[in-house]
Amino acid sequence: MGQEKRSIKELEDKARALRRNVVLSIGVGVAGHLGGACSAADIVAALYFYKMEHDPKDPKKEDRDRFLLSKGHVAILQYAALAEAGYFPVEDLKTTKSIGSYLQGHPDVRKTPGIEAGTGSLGQGLSIGLGMALGMRMDGSTRKVYVLLGDGELAEGQVWEAAMAASHYKVDNLVAIVDRNGLQANGKTSDRMNTEPLRQKWESFGWKALHINGNAMEEVVAALDAADKIKGQPTVILADTVKGKGIGYAENVVGFHNRALTRELYEQAMQELA
Repeated sequence: MGQEKRSIKELEDKARALRRNVVLSIGVGVAGHLGGACSAADIVAALYFYKMEHDPKDPKKEDRDRFLLSKGHVAILQYAALAEAGYFPVEDLKTTKSIGSYLQGHPDVRKTPGIEAGTGSLGQGLSIGLGMALGMRMDGSTRKVYVLLGDGELAEGQVWEAAMAASHYKVDNLVAIVDRNGLQANGKTSDRMNTEPLRQKWESFGWKALHINGNAMEEVVAALDAADKIKGQPTVILADTVKGKGIGYAENVVGFHNRALTRELYEQAMQELA
């Protein structure tokens, strides 16, 4: 489907809906990746409801943009977007991680409509996206591949191998987006493996680097539009975000990287996102 023109306010409402869907997916008493899902909700909302060409009625249609969730442990965020877009009922989000459900803890391309690749072994998504982008270019497609990575994931060497190859082949239909929330499972990313200065590193690999506030919808939209105009090199959007964005008790708290919610925390989150 072609995207209808939506205002920034409408896209912000979509991002709030995605965060609600994330909480719905986690439920009560089962651990879920709340923090990194909520930090990237504005980005994913802009992709699915503003930028990307895709069709819930025909998930494999040839003339579509591709989205790869390289940080596959926050699959609940992609499920939230797919359900909101109409790929499957929102009510099914309650079955996430249940035995027999088609919504598991990491994306499964074989079972879930709208998923382009199985991801979650960190560091591999950009390589997969590069291969897709090269294949699409060979087929004469004008569509793009968008890959969402975590900032902690950038410590994986395969990311930089893919970055080097994408620049070498001048793959300008590939857009990487880094969810730069500054926290990973066990603390600050800068304490675990300091990959800064990110902008200079990506630029030294031959990428066009855009630096934005990833929780400001107008900046997200502007960056995605700017990427359309960049030719002869791949684009990376470095998006500064807040872990757990939109839920007061979870914002910038490393403990909500992957945590079970009590009934009280679940209801509080739903009230804040109403």
